[in-house]
Amino acid sequence: MQPVTLRTERLVLSLPTAGDIDEIYAACQDPDIQRYTTVPSPYERKHAEGFVPHVATSWQAGTELTWAIRDGSTLAGLIGLYRVANGAGEIGYWMAPESRGRGLLTEAALAVVDWGFDELDLQRIEWRAVVGNTGSARAAQKLGFTYEGMLRQALSSPRGRDDGWIAGLLTDDDRTPKPWPVLEA
Repeated sequence: MQPVTLRTERLVLSLPTAGDIDEIYAACQDPDIQRYTTVPSPYERKHAEGFVPHVATSWQAGTELTWAIRDGSTLAGLIGLYRVANGAGEIGYWMAPESRGRGLLTEAALAVVDWGFDELDLQRIEWRAVVGNTGSARAAQKLGFTYEGMLRQALSSPRGRDDGWIAGLLTDDDRTPKPWPVLEA
């Protein structure tokens, strides 16, 4: 599969390039990105340097589809559809600290979800996050994902295993945000 560029009102989602390495490296110094994602910790420049060519290879395989979220000339974050197979995929994302709180993630994620359903013919997109990652959970809730529960020690990262929240969105779901017990508490 060839990389696809997506455009929204404010953003361009495109393949990360070598020119993004410095911004990826800088963003991944954020403790929350290291805590709540699968990036290595500590995150070194060599990790960003290896990540960029990995993304291009993963697009060719069609199983990991990652976009850089571009807000003008700024790399605001990364987003992707992962484990794409058999009509399903998993959305994952992180935002650089200075790009949070402006609705950019929701805007980018809506474009990715729509593209996954419309162009990949996905029937289900899952969202998973380490328990406690309320920022990620709020974004998924806004997109209409239905909270499905907590999976014990289900998420693996370089730091070990964590309990994980899981939610799902089906192609024909009503995307009106629903209450999530973990966000209401």
